[in-house]
Parts: sequence; structure tokens; C-alpha cells
Amino acid sequence: MSAFSVMVPASLEGVRVDRAVALLADVSRSSVDALVAAGRITLDGRPVTSRSTRLVEGQTLDVDRPDEEEPPGPEGDPSVEFTLVHVDDAVIVVDKPAGLVVHPGAGHRSGTLVHGLVARFPDLSALPGLVGSEPDRPGIVHRLDRGTSGLMVVARTPDAYHSLVGQLSSREVSRTYRALVLGTVEGESGLIDAPIGRSVSSPTRMAITRKGKEARTRYRVEQRFSLPAPTTLVRASLETGRTHQIRVHLSAIGHPVVGDPPYSQGRSLPGATVTRPFLHAYALAFDHPVTGERVSWTSELPEDLTAQLAALEE
Repeated sequence: MSAFSVMVPASLEGVRVDRAVALLADVSRSSVDALVAAGRITLDGRPVTSRSTRLVEGQTLDVDRPDEEEPPGPEGDPSVEFTLVHVDDAVIVVDKPAGLVVHPGAGHRSGTLVHGLVARFPDLSALPGLVGSEPDRPGIVHRLDRGTSGLMVVARTPDAYHSLVGQLSSREVSRTYRALVLGTVEGESGLIDAPIGRSVSSPTRMAITRKGKEARTRYRVEQRFSLPAPTTLVRASLETGRTHQIRVHLSAIGHPVVGDPPYSQGRSLPGATVTRPFLHAYALAFDHPVTGERVSWTSELPEDLTAQLAALEE
């Protein structure tokens, strides 16, 4: 048998024990029923007799479960390459290369950024059980698409996790991207305010839809090019953080990101050298969870994107 013990965090206050254990132990509700019936779930040392029991912050939740139901937390993989920009006891800031998936998912059970992080920071493995997050996403509070490079912040402690999640929700985290888009963007700046939801015709894509979630992207022109075809380098800042938000929004105003076939509307840059979306998370800023100080970092464009810019003519 294997076991885990966790002090109930504020985020699980009032949550039913069956839901909490199913989340923390990554087991089915029916498996939780069996654990309750067998007396293998206790709160402050007392066996739980009803799966609908509500948790109270500060209680000690203990669960014994068969080894085969051990939560499939990611194992560390030191071969995963990424750049550490900043590390302290509360947060980690990384510069993610293009092509690296952030966390395990369908078709990507190994070799992700999370596997690399766990190899370097084993303490991350315990975080999901302390904050009630998904076991495969220790410390992950936001993500970048596989083809997008640039800056991400990762939480190391429960307090840092809740602080960053709160700042993201209240839009206090500043995230700015640099993107090369097709066509000549009119004007020097703009705001795209259009809800984003799952595409009805293609479930793997997102789209502008009335039933979608609120999404706002601000942009300003950095540089314009004319050859081999009109393109514009822009800086885009997220006011919300929807899946594929910048890619969807820029495409919606007729300027899809170079190298992004799913949202390119059948257009492309002749002779393009980039083999992924020209999208880079350039700047990141937030209030440090411990000190409260506003901290910020920037990341220069990687070689593949600078090479593409060098091939363009104004």
C-alpha cells in the first residue's frame, strides 16, 4: 500500500472529500468510494464515513491507496533543455525554447518542460497536493504554446502559486509578445476586443465566437517590411490569457502570425525561413509573491526569429 498526507489548503475549504481525493490522488470517484468503505481516508486521524463530507482548511487529510493508483506525477528528465532566467525560494522564471511542450498531455507524456523542471527542482513534485492543482502541472500557473518561445513564471510554494494565480486572474501580470504578422498593419497601435472559444469546425483550434470567453489584446507596431511581401513586426500585450489568444486575434484583424498555418487563412510569407509561429514571449512582470516588489524580465528574440527578420527588407 502507499499513502499521502496533506493539510487542507484554503483552496479546498468546503470541497467534498470525494472530489478532493479524486483530484489529489488522480483516482476515480468510484475508487474513492472504495477507499472510504475500507476506512482508508481519514481527517485528523478519524476515518471518513461519508464521501460527501466537506473539508475544512487546516485539517490533515490522509489517504491510503493501492500502489497501482499512485498519482502519475511526472518524473524528472535532466535532458530537457531550457534556460533558467531567475530562481529564488518562491518562483522560477524560465525562457522556453520553441518546440518544447509545457506539461504532459495527450501525445506528450514525456520530455516536457515540467519533466525538466522536476529534474532540477524536485520540491515541485509535492506542490499539486498542497494547492489542489493537477499532478502533471506542478507549479504551472500559465503556459505557452509548443511553437511559442519566451518567458514563463513557475511557482515553487503554495503561497507563490496562489499569489500568481490571483495576479493572473486580476490581470496584474504583464505579458508582452513580439510577433511578425502578414500584411501592413494600419495605424501605430490598437486594441482587439473579441471573445474566444473552441472552434466548432476544428476542436483543436480556437475562434472568435459570441459564446466565447472575454479576450483583449493590445498591440503596437514596431517595424514594417515590404519585401518579399508586406509584413509588420508588432508587440502584443495580453489583458486576458485565452488559449491561442494572440494568434486568433491577429488573424481576426487580417494579419495572421507568420509561420502559423492553423490561423493563416491560407496565406504565407514567400521564402519564409521560420518553421514555427513567429511569436516570442518578450517581457514578463508581476508582483513578487514574497516581497511584493514589482519584478520584470525581458528575453531577446531567438536565432531563428532574428534570422527571419534579417531576411526581410524595409
